[in-house]
Amino acid sequence: MTLVEAVATTGRAARINPVAKLAASAVLAIALVLTLDPVSGGVALLLELLLLPFAGLSWRQFWTRTWPVWIAAPLTGLTIALYGETSGRVYVDWLLVRVSDGSLDLALATALRVLAIALPSVVLFATVDPTDLADGLGQIVRLPARFVLGALAGVRMVGLFLDDWHALELARRARGVADRGRVRRFLGMAFALLVLSIRRGAKLATAMEARGFGAPGPRTWARPSRFGRDDWMLIALAAVIAAAALTAAVLAGTWNFVLGPS
Repeated sequence: MTLVEAVATTGRAARINPVAKLAASAVLAIALVLTLDPVSGGVALLLELLLLPFAGLSWRQFWTRTWPVWIAAPLTGLTIALYGETSGRVYVDWLLVRVSDGSLDLALATALRVLAIALPSVVLFATVDPTDLADGLGQIVRLPARFVLGALAGVRMVGLFLDDWHALELARRARGVADRGRVRRFLGMAFALLVLSIRRGAKLATAMEARGFGAPGPRTWARPSRFGRDDWMLIALAAVIAAAALTAAVLAGTWNFVLGPS
C-alpha cells in the first residue's frame, strides 16, 4: 500500500483521525513558514493539487469550501507587490506604492505559500466532526478533558447562535422596530445575543458539572479514538511533501530562511 492509497477513497479519507489531519497540516505549515521563496511554495502546491482529487470531496464541495483561499492569496500577494521590500528594478513609484523586482518576487512567494498552507488545511478539515476531534485531542494528545469538552460545547453552540440571531431579527420585525437605523439595530441585536449567550453558557456549564464533566481524575470516553496505519501514512505524506519543497528550494538556490539575518 502506497501513501497515496491511504487517502485514495472517500470513506477512508473521512475516517482518518482528526488529530492526524491536524498534525499533517502543522507539518506543512511549519516547513513552509521557514522559508519565503516561490520554489518551495510552488512545489508544495503542485504536489498538493495532484493529491487533492483523492481527498474525497467533489469539485463543487472543493470550490465551495476553498473559494475564500483563492481570493485571499492574490490579495495578499497584491499587497506585498505594492508595499513590499524594494530591490532591483523599480517599475512603479507613487506615494507609498513602490513596485519592484524584489516586491514582485515576495508577492509571488507569499501567494504561493498561502495557497500551499491553506488549501490542504481546508480540504482535510472539511470532513472533520468536532466531536471526533475532541475525542482525539483528549485521548491521543492527552489534553485536559475539561478544556477539550468545554471547547467542543462552545463549537456546538455556534449553530444555536445563528438560529438565535435569526429569531431576534424576526421578533424585532414583528414589533416594527427593525425598519430603520441599521447600525442601531445591529448593536441592539448584538447586545441581546450577548446576554442570551451568557445565560445559555451558564446553564450549560451547570448542566455539564452536574453530569460530572468537571470531575477530577481520569475520565471515560463514549467513543474511543484510535490512531492507526492510515493516520501515520497521512502524516508521512505531509512530511514527504514538505521535504520535497524545502529540498527543491535549496537546490534551486532560492532558500530564504525567514528567521535568519536580514
